[in-house]
Amino acid sequence: MDRGGCRLNGVGGDEGQAGESQGSGGSNYGMITLEDLESFSEDQLSDSGNGSLEEGEMMEDEQQNRLLHYWQDVGRGHRVEVPGDMAEPIQQITTNNNGTHPRETVPYTLMSREEKCGDVLYEKRHYEKAHWACITVKEDTYEQSICYGFMRIMRYICQQNSLGRYLGMTIPIVTVVNTDEMHTTLSRTVTVAYYLPANHQDQPPQPYDTEIVIEQWPATIVYTRPFAGATNEVTIISEINTMAEMLDSPVVCVSDSFIVAGYTNPAAANRQNEIWFLERP
Repeated sequence: MDRGGCRLNGVGGDEGQAGESQGSGGSNYGMITLEDLESFSEDQLSDSGNGSLEEGEMMEDEQQNRLLHYWQDVGRGHRVEVPGDMAEPIQQITTNNNGTHPRETVPYTLMSREEKCGDVLYEKRHYEKAHWACITVKEDTYEQSICYGFMRIMRYICQQNSLGRYLGMTIPIVTVVNTDEMHTTLSRTVTVAYYLPANHQDQPPQPYDTEIVIEQWPATIVYTRPFAGATNEVTIISEINTMAEMLDSPVVCVSDSFIVAGYTNPAAANRQNEIWFLERP
């Protein structure tokens, strides 16, 4: 596994959140994410064929095991192994999906917006410097790299940190991707990054995982375009090329490092994502 930086200015790691649902086949596997787990419900568990129990009858250990086994089944459909030590993080994400920990959006200032016929083509935003937890991963496929990166970030969010407690979710979860010069191929090496909630920005909790690094990304200008649906190699390359065509002066941006930002559950019918181009420092 490779390790490296993931700063917004494009220096560092080689590669959000999303993929096709289980059983879609092809290149769209390997995409179990934080959003998948956070959106999980007891109804889904009951529908998985494991039966159902009246509320309050399930002991915590049994609930952890059933949640883990459910997601191991899902993982096999994506050709991804979900290890046993994910049981507690999975339960943490599920338990905290009850409104007690509302999601926090990464703050930014809107500088301008380009529109055509009422549709937003792209926005120019300013993001202040901030701390992010990052991990750079290289697996056999691009999709697997994203999946395994997310699982390790999830462990950090769910108690495997110096505070020993759940830190809270922020959106978007971003993935730094790198392409060849012609924007035709994505590197299998990706950097998955999680914005630290505002109450942890001054003193970021330290990860137990030595390959997760806390970085202070510099203030950055980002050109961002929304898109819906899956984020796989084909769609990301397509979105990068579409955005390059729309920008008035694409040369002002980093040419081989981009960010995919994911806001919603990749299993949802209307997934919300963005492609980010980073203005050169």
